[in-house]
Amino acid sequence: MSPLIIAEAGVNHNSSLDLALELVNAAADAGADVIKFQTCWPEEVATSLAKKAKYQLETTDYSETQLEMTRKIHLKFEEFHRIIELCNKRNIEFLSSAFGMKSLAFLTTLEMKRFKIPSGEVTNYPYVAQIAKQNKDTILSTGLCSLEEIDSAVDLMARQGLDVKRKLTLLACNTAYPTPAEDVNLLAMNTLRSKYGCAVGFSDHSQGIIASCYAAALGASVIEKHFTLSKKLPGPDHRSSCEPDELLELVKNIRLLKVMLGDGKVVCSRSEKENKRVARKSMVAAKAIKPGDIFTEENLTTKRPLIGIGAEHWFKLVGRPSKGFYQLDEHLDPEELR
Repeated sequence: MSPLIIAEAGVNHNSSLDLALELVNAAADAGADVIKFQTCWPEEVATSLAKKAKYQLETTDYSETQLEMTRKIHLKFEEFHRIIELCNKRNIEFLSSAFGMKSLAFLTTLEMKRFKIPSGEVTNYPYVAQIAKQNKDTILSTGLCSLEEIDSAVDLMARQGLDVKRKLTLLACNTAYPTPAEDVNLLAMNTLRSKYGCAVGFSDHSQGIIASCYAAALGASVIEKHFTLSKKLPGPDHRSSCEPDELLELVKNIRLLKVMLGDGKVVCSRSEKENKRVARKSMVAAKAIKPGDIFTEENLTTKRPLIGIGAEHWFKLVGRPSKGFYQLDEHLDPEELR
C-alpha cells in the first residue's frame, strides 16, 4: 500500500490566510493526501521567557522571544474554516497539530479524520490523554524522544482507550531543521515497528526528498514533509522545507515506488517474456549428427535463440542416441526428450 503523504504546511503561511490557501492548492496540485497546519493560542505555547531554537534564531528576528515569534505566525481559529472549505473542494484532507489544550479543544470541533501529536508535546500528558480519548487514528512524532518517553506516551494512550495496535502510527523523526544525513536514522522505523507492533512512518526534516523516498521503500505507512511556496520567505521553517516542485517530485516518486515494489513474486514478468526466446540458449548440433549417434559433449552445444530443447535439458540428452539427422547449428527436435 502506498504511504499516506502529508504535506506539512505548518506555519509557512506566515499568519496570512491567503498564503495558507495557496499552500492548500499547491499541496493538492502536487497530489499529496493530506495538508497539515499548526494551531495554537500563542499565550498557551510559551512564556515570555522562552527562547527560540537555534535554527529559529538563524531565520527570524534574533531579538524576539519565542512567544513574540509565535504571535506573528499563527492563524486565527476562525480562519481554519476557510481552509477546510478549500480542502474539501480540492479533495485533500485537512489536518492540524494543536500546541496546547485550548487549540486542541478547538480542533476537536472540526471533525478531523485523525490527530497528530508533534514531538514537543509527547510528554505533555494531559494533552496526549485528551487526544487518546477522541479514539481516532493518531500520529505521533518521536523526535526528541527516548524509548522510555515513547513507552509512557503509548501506555497512557492505551489506558485512555486508544487501540494503539490499530489506530496509532509512530513517526521516526529528528527535530533539527534541517536534519543532517547522519541523524536521519531511518532504521528507527524498524525499532518502533518491532517494539510497539503498530504502523510506523517518517517525519522528514532533512534537505531534499531522498530521505522520504528511502523511508517509503523501508515500509513507512506515513510520510510527512514540510513544504513552502518559497524557501526565500521570512519565517522559521521555510528554509528547511521543500518547494512545490519538490513536493510534486516526492509524491511522484513515492507513487512510482509502490508500482516498482511489486508483489514480491519471483516469476518471468509479462514485459520480459519476449526476451526469453532471445536471451536463453537451446541445444544445437556442434557438428553433423545422424540417427543412432550418441549425444556427447563433442557433438552438442548450446546457443541462442531458445528453440526446440532448452539448455536446461543438457544432462538428460547427453548419453542418449539421436533419433534424427542434424546439421551444424541445427536445433534439436523436442521429440528427442520423449
